Amino acid sequence: MVVNWPAAGAVLLPHIGGFAGAIATRSNVETWYKGLQKPCFTPPTWSFGCVWSGIYSGIGYASYMVWRDGGGFEGEARLPLAVYATNLALNWAWTPIFFGAKKTQLALYEINLITATAVATGVLFYKINPIAGYLFIPYIAWLGLATALNYKIWKDNPEETDDKIVEIKDK
Repeated sequence: MVVNWPAAGAVLLPHIGGFAGAIATRSNVETWYKGLQKPCFTPPTWSFGCVWSGIYSGIGYASYMVWRDGGGFEGEARLPLAVYATNLALNWAWTPIFFGAKKTQLALYEINLITATAVATGVLFYKINPIAGYLFIPYIAWLGLATALNYKIWKDNPEETDDKIVEIKDK
């Protein structure tokens, strides 16, 4: 059996940040997140890993197709792959912001940047390989749900701010 190592590496790459984020924030999922008020449309906790695995694999393979069909990092794929790299970095940062730092408002701003770069990546990928662009549709749809979820959690669970802590200490 011949392994296409560039394709395998491209598929695995997005998972790296996902695994790291999951490991770093696992304890807060079982404690802090579990205690939050969440909207009725919240998917079951077990589904997040399944969905993200599929999304990460799809966008990873899309990046391989663009790299392959767009002349690699020196060809027309250069800009789309740079935007994709930005999207991955933003994506990987969301979990530590939301679960690690428990900054739901900051995470909301950040997820909007993730969505914008995901849309841009999908459009740029489409121009090189339409299937690669289509592989971003489930990702963008899931980001829509995740953004709505993040928004409702932020609105329904006020964060403790330094002002509130100072106010409590002054009393």
